[in-house]
Parts: sequence; C-alpha cells; structure tokens
Amino acid sequence: MLVVVIPMTLLFVIALVKKIPVIGGDIRAALLVAALAAGLIGGLDPAQWALAIIDGVDRLAWVIALSIVGSVYAESQVRLGTMETTLLGLKALFGKSPRALITAVFITLILAGSLLGDAIAAATVIGFFVIHSLSQLNIKPVQIGMIILFGASIGSIMPPISQGVFLASSLVGTDPTPVTRIAYITVGIGAALAILESYRFVRNKRGRLAGPAAAVKIPAGSVSASGNEQFSADASQKSRQLDEVDTGFRAFAQLAKRRWMTMIPLMILIVIVLLNTGFSYNVFTELPVLGNVTAWMLAVPIIKGLAFPVVLAIVVAIIVSFTFRSVRKEAIGTFKTGLGNVSGTVQIQLCAAVLVGVFYATGAIDVVAQAAESLSGTSLKLGGAAGIVGVGMLTGSQTTSQTVLVTFLGPILTGMGVDPVNVALGASHIAAAGQNMPPVGLTAFVVCGLVGSALNIRVDPIKVMILALPNSFYFLIVGVLMWFI
Repeated sequence: MLVVVIPMTLLFVIALVKKIPVIGGDIRAALLVAALAAGLIGGLDPAQWALAIIDGVDRLAWVIALSIVGSVYAESQVRLGTMETTLLGLKALFGKSPRALITAVFITLILAGSLLGDAIAAATVIGFFVIHSLSQLNIKPVQIGMIILFGASIGSIMPPISQGVFLASSLVGTDPTPVTRIAYITVGIGAALAILESYRFVRNKRGRLAGPAAAVKIPAGSVSASGNEQFSADASQKSRQLDEVDTGFRAFAQLAKRRWMTMIPLMILIVIVLLNTGFSYNVFTELPVLGNVTAWMLAVPIIKGLAFPVVLAIVVAIIVSFTFRSVRKEAIGTFKTGLGNVSGTVQIQLCAAVLVGVFYATGAIDVVAQAAESLSGTSLKLGGAAGIVGVGMLTGSQTTSQTVLVTFLGPILTGMGVDPVNVALGASHIAAAGQNMPPVGLTAFVVCGLVGSALNIRVDPIKVMILALPNSFYFLIVGVLMWFI
C-alpha cells in the first residue's frame, strides 16, 4: 500500500504547499515526484521505467494529440476570422436584446472551447472580444467573469473536441466515441441551463450605458489601469464592432454572404465528425489509401493518438485553413501561438502520463482495487466522486483530478459491473464540476485577470466561482448518476 500512499501524499503536499522551494505549487513537479516515488518503491529497473513511461504516454496519446492539434487549428480559425464571423452572425440572428447578446456570447464561447479543448484559451480568445459589450448592459464584472468562465469551461467538455471526455475514456480504457455521443446531450443541457441562469443578470435592466466610456468603471481602491490602456482600447474597438452589427435574418444573410468562406474549414470538420459519431462512418478508415495509413498509425504506440478520427479531422481542417492567404502568410505565428497556448496543458498531460504509466507498472492500480473490495459500491462511488471534486477544487485542474483518481477508480468501477462508457462519462462530468469550484480554480483566476484588465477593476475569482456553483452542481449530479446507472 506504500506504493500508493507515499506518492499520493507527496503529490498533494507539493501541489498545495507553495512555500516549498522551486517546486511548491507546481502540478507538473508534483506529478513527476509522485511517479518517481512510486517507481522507486515499486523497484522498477531502467528498462521498466522506459516501458512504463511509453505505456503512460500511449494511454493518453489521444488527449495529448487532441490538445496540440486542436490549439493550432483554433489559432488558424482566429486568424481566418471564423470565431469573429460566428459571434457577429449569432448577434445578427438573435438580435440586440441583452438576453440575445448573452446567448450569442455563450454559444461562441462554447464553440471556441470545443475547438480549443481548453477553457483558458477559449476564455482568452473570445472573452477579450465581448467584455465591454457585456459591461455596457450594466452586468457586474463578477457576473461577466462567471459568463466567460462557464461558457469556456462548458466548451472544453463539449464534443466533438472534449479534452475531459477523451482523458476519462483513455484512463478507463474505453472507446470515447459512444461517450462523446451521450456527452452531446448532457453537456448541451448544461449549456442551456447556464444560459438561462445567466439571464437573471439582465433582468429588469433596460438599454445600454451611454457612451463607450461607461463600460469602464474605476471605483476607489481598484487596480491601476497602467499597462492596460492598449488592451482596453482594443477591447473597446471589438465591442463597438459587435454593437454596430445589424440584426435580423436579412442582416445575417448579408453577413454570411460576405464572410461564408471563413467558415469552410469548420464546416468540413463538423461534417467529418458527424459522419463518424452520427453515422458510424470513419472516412479515414473507409477510404482505401487513407485506411491503410490509418491502420499503420493505429499499430504504432503513441503515434496512434494521431489516428483518432477527431484528431485527423482537425488535421484536415488545418490543411484547408492554410489554403487561405490570411492564415498562410502568418504560418509561423499560427503554429507558434497555437503551440504556446497549449504548452502548459500538454506539459501537465505528459507528466500525468508518466504517473499513470508508473502506477500501472508497479501494480499500484491492483493494490487499490484489492483495498476497495471491502467497500460497498455506494461508498466507493460517492467517495470517489468527492475525491475528484476535492482534487479539482484544490488544484483547479480536471486533468490532475482525473489522473490522480480516475486512474484507480476506472478499473475498480468497471470491475464492479458499471458500464465503461458510464464510468468515463461520469468521471469527465465530475471533474468538470470540481475544477470550477472554490477556493482554487485556475480558469477563474485567468478570467478575472482578463476582465479586470479590460475594465480596470479588481474582480474577485472566489465570487465568480460561487456564481458558477449552480452549473457546477449540475455536472456533479449528472456525473454521479452515471456511476449508479
């Protein structure tokens, strides 16, 4: 049991005690130190270490490939103008009412989060565009933060590019396709509830504040605007562009006529993914030449992560995007920014993969499974869910919470007779709930910094996370129910 207890203790101590020199508070260091401790206690020799690392990376290859490829694709869409077209089109379609703007913002954030597979990146890309427009509706900064936080977070678990779902499926060892199909429904309901719940922010509020300056309120004791002038000016310009959009179906049709080409890569991606998830037709295995290449990739450890249908669909969309001059002329910048946006996430995923591989190589998974045999199914499920939420709260990371606990819980729950699809779906939803709960949610802190910089005001991340609790509880309840079906 020491092979589990000591590494887990080290992981939590390093992750939570920021005063530890050099490595304190660093999730990557915590994961690697835990893996090192487990390997030493388990007596792994150099060859076993190498095999364990390869096995761990191989298990998470889909998730890592999805993060890298998805981020590059998302950056290409920003440069192409796809996300801007989406937001402007939704604004034209839904109208200028406060609720219409909130709906358009949520849908765009969810789309961006799905494409990026990362809540922080989605919040940065789209949040920058909408902060001032939301502020001009007299929506409080913490409420703006909540809208951006949950729109981006829901997007990060929304299929087709759902990092949380793919990670859970990889850790459980099941095909993510059926998990993804159900996630469309459960996450879609969560998105609808978040939108409806956010309407209360504009209840009984009419019109907008007069003038662009009204979007910026600087009360006593607020942070200094120094260094943020350019950010605020750029955000104001984006806000005015959004406010000036005509509404109605005719305006939407005119916008579509002018900017339809910016949507081509996204439409191709959607068609390929829907053929696979909706009609079980994988173009990459069904077509003769592509089928041979895909079969070869699937047979190679780690490389097989690139052969997953969604990943390959994104690769095709990237190639199509580079046929456009606006993307092609900034090719280096597209790759550099795209990889930079996801570098932190990928580093955590690689460190998590090392820990997962070592846990399997040392038999730590079997040790926990044997210890859990004395627990009732209900106790194990509720305790496991509480643990995932707790780790998510403390680390602000669904990746860490799933790696630490789903690695053990997945095999145990499937051994108890729970459908692997339900195990993965439940784990992804519980982890999504935990990462946004107070006191520590990394995405919330990033969002609050973004809103604070745009409006020159201090935004409390704890208040933002508390506002997001109703939707967090929805995902928690759905996740737990899945484990009891």
